[in-house]
This record gives sequence, C-alpha cells and structure tokens, in this order.
Amino acid sequence: MSYTFKEIVPYYKRNLEVAFPVMLTQLGAAMVGLADSIMVGHYGTADLAAVSFSNAVFFTVMVFSMGALMGITPLVGQVYGKLEKILAENGTADADGGTPLPAGKDRIEAEIAHRHEQITSYMANGLVFMVLMCLLSLLLLAPCIFFLDSFGQEPEVVACARPYYILIVFSIVPFLLFCFCKQFLEGLGNTTAAMLITLGCNLLNILLNWVFIYGHWGFEAMGAEGAGWATLIARALMPVCFLLVMALRKDWRIYLTGLKRWMITRKEVESVQAIGAPIGLQSFAEAFLFTASFVIIGWISKEALAAHHVANQMADLTFMLAQGIGAATTIRVSHQLGKGDLHAVRMASRASVHLCLLMNTIGAAIMILGRNHIPYIFTDDPNVVPIASTLLVIAGTFQYADGLQCIGAAMLRGIQDVRVPMRIALFAYIGVALPLGIYLTFPAGLGASGMWIAFVIALAIPAVLFHIRFNRQYKKLTQYKND
Repeated sequence: MSYTFKEIVPYYKRNLEVAFPVMLTQLGAAMVGLADSIMVGHYGTADLAAVSFSNAVFFTVMVFSMGALMGITPLVGQVYGKLEKILAENGTADADGGTPLPAGKDRIEAEIAHRHEQITSYMANGLVFMVLMCLLSLLLLAPCIFFLDSFGQEPEVVACARPYYILIVFSIVPFLLFCFCKQFLEGLGNTTAAMLITLGCNLLNILLNWVFIYGHWGFEAMGAEGAGWATLIARALMPVCFLLVMALRKDWRIYLTGLKRWMITRKEVESVQAIGAPIGLQSFAEAFLFTASFVIIGWISKEALAAHHVANQMADLTFMLAQGIGAATTIRVSHQLGKGDLHAVRMASRASVHLCLLMNTIGAAIMILGRNHIPYIFTDDPNVVPIASTLLVIAGTFQYADGLQCIGAAMLRGIQDVRVPMRIALFAYIGVALPLGIYLTFPAGLGASGMWIAFVIALAIPAVLFHIRFNRQYKKLTQYKND
C-alpha cells in the first residue's frame, strides 16, 4: 500500500500526542533509576553494584507482572474505539457523555450504556487479575531475600543489597496498582494523568534519595538502603494519586462508581489473563535475559558489573522513548480496530516505526559520541570508566533492534495477537541470547562486551519477525473485512 508524506503526517502528530506523555512517564521512571545510580554511585562502588544487582533480580518478576497488566489496554481500547464511533456517528465525538444524543435514540443510548458497562467490567476483573499478580510477585520475590548470597556476587555487594532489596519488594504492591490504573486509562486514550503523577512522585523520590542516601535533615547516611526507602515511599503515593484523580473526574468516576461484584466472574478474569499472561511472559523473557546478564557479568568483577549498569541505564533511557511510542501504538491501533478503520491501523503503525527509528538514531548518537564522558556522570572509578565506554558503543548499535522489536510487539498487542510473539521472544531472548552471551563473555574472552554483542544479535530476531507477523495478521483482517 503506497502513501504520500502528506497523508502520513497527521498520524505522526496523533501518535506523538498520545506518546509524548507516556514518553515523559517512562523517562521519569528511568530518571529515578538514573538518579539512584548517580547518587548511590558517588556514595560507593559497592553500593552501586548492590542497587544494580538487587534491581536485576527484582525487575525480572516485576516486569512480568507489569507486562501482564498491559493486557488491559488493548481490551479496553477496542471497546472504547467502538464507543467513540457510536458517539461520533450520533451527535458527539467524545466518549465523555458531555453532548446529549438526539431525541428518540433509545437503542443508541442502550448501546452506549452497554459499552460503558463492558469497560467497567474489564476494570473489575482487571483489578482481580492485578491482585493475583501482586500475590504471585511476592511469592517469587520474598524467598530471594534469604538467597541473595547464592548468586555468586561479592560479599560486600550482597551485604549492601539485602536491605535495599527488602524495601523494593514491599513497594511492588502499590506500584502494580499504579500500573493497572495507568494501563486502564491508556485504554481510554489518556496518557497525561500517569505522566503528571509519575513526574511528581519521581521528584519526591529524588529528594528523598538526597535525604536518605547521604544523611540530611537529621537522618543518618544509609547509602543503598536509603535509596530503597525513597523508592518505597514514592511508589506508595502513586496509586493514591491515581485513584484520587479518577474519583474527581466525572467521565472516569463512572467506572469506579459502576463497579459491581456481579461483574467479577472467572470467565472474565480468564479473558484478561488470556491477553495479559502472554504479554507478561514476553516481557519476562527479555527481563530474564538482562537479569541473567547482571549475574553473569558480576562473576567477572564488581567493576565490570558497575560498567554494565552504566550502559544499561543509558540504554534504558532511550528504550523508554521507544516504549512511549509503543504504548501509543497499542492505544491507536486498538482504537482504530474498534472503529473498523483498518487503513488507520496500518498508517498509525507505520508512523510509529518511523518515529521509533528517529528516536533510536538520536539515542545511538548520544551514546557513541558521548562514550568517553557519560561514565563520569555515574562514577569516578578509573577501573569502571574504560569498560563502560566500550559498552556504550555497542549499546548505541543495540538501539535499533531493541526499538523495532518494541514497536512490533506493541502493534501486535493492539490487534490482541500475543501468543506467537511470546514464543518468538522466549526463543530469541532465552534460547539464543543467553547461551550466545555466555559463550562470547567467557570462552570467547570478550568479557562484558560479549554479552552486549549477544543482545544485538538476539533482539534482531523479534525485530524482524514481529513485523512480518503483523503484516500477515493485517492481511487476514483485511480479507475478513472484505468477505
């Protein structure tokens, strides 16, 4: 299908309108991790390695749960797209109930009420699924408290890591509630609320880092443990803010007040799980790869681990931009699919690919050109800086494969195609990247660079296959509509 630049420009604009708040939200979250690393890194190398190691273990599970909750967005988004279409065709373009429908439209009003009820039902059953994810996360994370010294890390690192790890484990419950609220509102097309709440709580987190890590305002210096307390307090506040915002806004409050116990059924919870669990496993596969890389590189030395953390933090910053565009892609694709506008599905997807490539190029240039200066932001350790500089070059080239696989996965989520992408991710991240990374790191003698080379090779697999899969599924949707 050919198209002109003039035709695709509106899709760039709309995608960016939706993506920009998500990008700021994701960047805000990444900036907290960056602030933790910088502040803890200047407190001590062992503390920096401890934060890196603890987060690697923690995020493997948390990313699975966060990914599973992402399933609520395309489910709500497709129904919301249908609701928008009904309202647009009958007197209003907004799904907020603000413009009355013409008289004698009882059937239309009943259809609108039904769509609102569907969305409320997804919220009710999604909350149950979220509670299950919290219980599973705690069940997996809590026992690790007693086995942190079994991962082959240096004793000094483990001693710093344990109190920090305990605190962030406690933070997962409020954080997952926040994630659910965020994904639900993204299904409704709103990405601004999460941005404002995240930025506000992240500023609080950074302030508390300064207080607790270094010891200000009467508190003793706690190093890595202080960063843990700051994270716990900020995350506990996030869902409180979200629920307050939803309660105060009329068009969102109806989903809170409309919650009924009878809406919660095993069948509906399983329908949320059917979309969410594969997304969670796909996210887990990638997170497991990066967690394993932290453990494996930790076997080399604490300096190599700290350098790996520096490169990973920079890669995370640019990946947050790709995730923002990816979230917008899922929202836009699911809404247009709900409206039955397959041409808009295609154009919105292509616009996201172009935007992602632009962001990847900027990110790669920053890392490669700044490779000799960026490490000093995190640490002054002369044994860490040269390793980090080398890793940043590879991390720069890594951006393209990582960004394209992120957008490809988001396009598929928008059309609720999640099982095949999950299998591709498991094969690429665990079946290819992990054994290849171990080989290049140790037998091939490339050290930490070997693991990053494996990242580039392995992520290229889903980067290609996800887009091939989407093109095939799009053709099926087109044929189905024409039939």
